[in-house]
Amino acid sequence: MTSFFGSVFWLLVTLGVLVTFHEFGHYWVARRCGVKVLRFSVGFGNAVWKRIGRDGTEYQIAAIPLGGYVKMLDAREGVVPPQLQGQEFTGQPVWKRILIVLAGPGFNLLFTVAALWLMFMVGLPDSAPIVTAKPQSMAAQAGIQPGDRILSIAGRDVDTWGDSLDVVANALLGRTPLPLTVRDPDGTQRRLLLPLDKLPPGQTVDQYFTTLGLLPMPAPAVAATVLPDQPAALAGMLAGDRIVSVNGKPATDFLGMGKLVQQDAVVSPKLAIVVERNGKTIPLQVVARRESLQGQPSDWMIGIGSQPPEAATLRYGPLRALNEALAATWRNTAQTFGMIGKMLDGEASPRNLSSVIGIAQVANASAQLGFARFLQFLAMVSLSLAVLNLLPIPVLDGGHLLYYLIELVKGSPLSEQAMAIGQYVGLVLLFSLMGLVFYNDIHRLLLS
Repeated sequence: MTSFFGSVFWLLVTLGVLVTFHEFGHYWVARRCGVKVLRFSVGFGNAVWKRIGRDGTEYQIAAIPLGGYVKMLDAREGVVPPQLQGQEFTGQPVWKRILIVLAGPGFNLLFTVAALWLMFMVGLPDSAPIVTAKPQSMAAQAGIQPGDRILSIAGRDVDTWGDSLDVVANALLGRTPLPLTVRDPDGTQRRLLLPLDKLPPGQTVDQYFTTLGLLPMPAPAVAATVLPDQPAALAGMLAGDRIVSVNGKPATDFLGMGKLVQQDAVVSPKLAIVVERNGKTIPLQVVARRESLQGQPSDWMIGIGSQPPEAATLRYGPLRALNEALAATWRNTAQTFGMIGKMLDGEASPRNLSSVIGIAQVANASAQLGFARFLQFLAMVSLSLAVLNLLPIPVLDGGHLLYYLIELVKGSPLSEQAMAIGQYVGLVLLFSLMGLVFYNDIHRLLLS
């Protein structure tokens, strides 16, 4: 239940921050375009707090904290007093309406850059891209050997395991061959090719990663971190303890120890774990819990974290951090639009989409990993909101933008009937998309 309430809390924080920022973009630009804003609401439903500003706008916090909205003076919603005709939304020049519509996604992009900029200045903890490969996997057959350090992927230099995962995940979804340069422990560089085009179509990215078999080099069997109120901490394990054995079976490394936990907890979650602390061996009774982490199928957890063989932190000064944030935003925006195109033409599976259920789980997991990781998560969700809202679907910002572009071309607005039909079509498309992503998450939870 702790995980459930944590997921709900961090989901509300995420949506509250990002949707409010999105709506503030519409509000800010509308005000500067001379449009009267009647209400700026954080949340939906009945107001729990509100006040009227000197500008006449009603500011409120509503009971349902799942977003927000901006209500502008609009002739389609009632009679507009003559003295306010110049501040009515639909009577504005089309270029102003386009700016107001674009402001929401635009502010989400600005938030993405700002969050990544702060993340790079705070420093993103990670590990060096030192890898190994599962026996007989695609990565092993391509030539990946234990201890290889990835230097570049598809011509892009990588410094951390996280950087490597981003590039590999995008290539997996598109099933495109992926060249990489690695350096073995002896210092010899090699060029390899991962033949991702041989992967079967229609699978999820998790299934592709399993087939690929590319893994970070296993860390030593040491509890570098012990999460409070988790099984290991409750049993008395401390950070720095070296796990010697699980139910009498030796733990050679952190990955092997994790496999022992999964195998034995299925039989009984009560595990006899022996640790070494200050040269002494200490027996502990740890009761594992079955939980889902970062939207993945549930596993048996004891609440400890590993120390990578070689830590690496992405941290830059303000100017370099801004440049990296802009580059990352551009790169991820292009990849997101590219992935939408691949889903439309069948190259990538729509089963990779997630609803608020998946977002809530990842929000909770990223928050547990620290401030920098949560900033990274917020940036990626904000970018996704920007891209989603730009899709030319009526009821979304992109749908309104499409209407206004048509108006620019034909010289007059679309008829009310045409816009009403578009709204119905948009609602059908939107609810279909929502049904698909909820099905994906519920199906994954039932199988976990």
